[in-house]
Amino acid sequence: MASTRDIRRRIKSVKNTRQITKAMELVAASKMKKAQQAALAGRPYAELMAQMLGALAERVEEAQHPFLVKREVKVRGIILITSDKGLCGPLNANLFKLVTEIKTPAKYAVIGRKGAQFIARTRRDLLADFPASDRATFADIKVVAEFMVKQFLEGNVDTVEVIWPRFRNTLVQVPAAMTLLPLSSVHEVVSDLRHDAGLAAAAPKPAGGPDTQMLFEPDAASVLESLLPLYLNREVYQHALDAKASEHSARMVAMKTAKDNATKLLGDLTLEYNKARQAGITQEILEIAAAQFAAS
Repeated sequence: MASTRDIRRRIKSVKNTRQITKAMELVAASKMKKAQQAALAGRPYAELMAQMLGALAERVEEAQHPFLVKREVKVRGIILITSDKGLCGPLNANLFKLVTEIKTPAKYAVIGRKGAQFIARTRRDLLADFPASDRATFADIKVVAEFMVKQFLEGNVDTVEVIWPRFRNTLVQVPAAMTLLPLSSVHEVVSDLRHDAGLAAAAPKPAGGPDTQMLFEPDAASVLESLLPLYLNREVYQHALDAKASEHSARMVAMKTAKDNATKLLGDLTLEYNKARQAGITQEILEIAAAQFAAS
């Protein structure tokens, strides 16, 4: 049995660990709430963009836009969204498993230091890496999207895909993958936007409704030319917000689990300390009684 001094040291260490993990749990819970609110705030924007693209889809020739032109896929372009910091459970590891399943040639643009370290460690083709700040704005994420779109238009990559942790609830974050470019059709873009906005997949079009009354200046094709890049920027930003909510949720759960384990271990150590202390007292009494017996 360990000495009481060693057990006291372990108890003190576990108490400090429990205090730290509890504080980290509270911080992650606060950040998680803000991240969820930021992710939900994009729904009205997605709804309005879906209405505009839905009206445009009936008035333009889709095949004319370079985003809609399909070509042979030789090199995939992938945006990998991870966290900058650890202590968030298996969140990043699950994303890395998804990356390791990619056997075809691919080039990566990474948001988050953990992802950049993994791509460099596994000697994959890293085009660029960007920080994953908690306060990342649309302008910050727009740089990533525009960088990959430029690679696509120049022919360096034949697709633009994104891999990120999809937030479902506080306990569940699922690694997900989505192809952004080339787009299948404007109608599919509208369907995705309506899904993001929490609307029905196919909304009715009443005669004389807002879609039929929309006027586009200078013309529908020019508006579509400007709107599709905005859609891509918005999609990457929404996935970054989703990933941030997933990160804080996973970290909160991991820290709560660590705190609960520390509490349980503290109880076991306290019991062990009391047993050791009682054994020491009993041993001292026996020694005193034996000494008195020997002297008599």
